[in-house]
Amino acid sequence: MNEELTILVHVMLAAFLCGIIGFERETYQKPAGLRTNMIVGGASALLVLLGGVIVFYFNEQGLTQYVSADPIRIIQAIVVGVSFIGAGTVLQIEREYKIKFLTTAATIFFSTGIGIAVALASIYPGLRGFRIHPHHQHADRADRRQTDQKKGEMIFLQYAPLCDLS
Repeated sequence: MNEELTILVHVMLAAFLCGIIGFERETYQKPAGLRTNMIVGGASALLVLLGGVIVFYFNEQGLTQYVSADPIRIIQAIVVGVSFIGAGTVLQIEREYKIKFLTTAATIFFSTGIGIAVALASIYPGLRGFRIHPHHQHADRADRRQTDQKKGEMIFLQYAPLCDLS
């Protein structure tokens, strides 16, 4: 029962962290908002954690000589699956030569990474992977058609490197 509670806490933490990302996106009415990011992060954590349960089960049942359990393949399958979902969100507009929703795909992929990090008990990298702080929106983009865009306090996520590479 303790193991199940640990899995539940990790899944909830991953969903919460990814929910922060989704909240920021939903605030600005972007695709893949709160629920999507929570589901992707929580599901990623759950699948990775269940990989450990599968390995334990196969060992306990004496099935290791018949079935090889490799949790790394689960992570690989998650990355491939989420990449497929992300690729489905990217849209190329032929006549305008623009690509839309690339950031949406990247956000979904990033939430997957946070879910995997939390599941592997790498909670500090999961938390350190982004910082949340206020940012003031100063200028409108030239390609936006809305002139009465609201300016104000915005929460955004910024990558913070885990170590100094210089």
